[in-house]
Amino acid sequence: MTLSERVVDTPHGPARLVTNRAPRPVGTLLLGHGAGGGVDARDLVALATHLPRHGFTVVRLEQPWKVAGKRIAPAPRILDEGLVAASDKLRVRTPLIVGGRSAGARSAVRCGRRLGAVACLALAFPLHPPGKPESSRLEELRGARLPTLVVQGDRDTMGRPEEFPDDVEMVVVPGGDHGFKVPARGAVSQDEAMDLLVESTLEWLVREVTGNQGRR
Repeated sequence: MTLSERVVDTPHGPARLVTNRAPRPVGTLLLGHGAGGGVDARDLVALATHLPRHGFTVVRLEQPWKVAGKRIAPAPRILDEGLVAASDKLRVRTPLIVGGRSAGARSAVRCGRRLGAVACLALAFPLHPPGKPESSRLEELRGARLPTLVVQGDRDTMGRPEEFPDDVEMVVVPGGDHGFKVPARGAVSQDEAMDLLVESTLEWLVREVTGNQGRR
């Protein structure tokens, strides 16, 4: 695995791409961060650290607002434009999977088909604002119209697993909150929670991406 970084232009300023490249890539996973954090989020780092050894290059996109040192994310349209511009710079030769955590997951499901992605990975999908289950974003998730895996903590105040319909493919992190932090004396340790996230994502990627290449 090799690690590289580069700055790319977008309509809203420079963005940063942090790439953990697989030696012999069979797929490329482009991940966006949330509105309250960056590319060093525990779930994004776990995927970037472990997936390349299994053939999946992981590219983490740091949005222009974060590169500029701002604390508040811009409107969804601005995030989408940043994602599209950064994706255009990748020129990948393997199947593209687009994903992210929280706001990054929302952007991924909105833009996946436009980017030519074959699947979407939604980490901690914010099904609704905290305390406002009536403001559902389920139709946004369904709008991906691509194979989509949701990874959700069972203490996520922006959408507990039971709030999603049964037809949403989901992996549940026991005790996980919106950032997948688990209690010190919970059902699983923090390391075990990240192992579950990585292993479940890898199993899904193999099934939906490498397992389907011959049928495309």
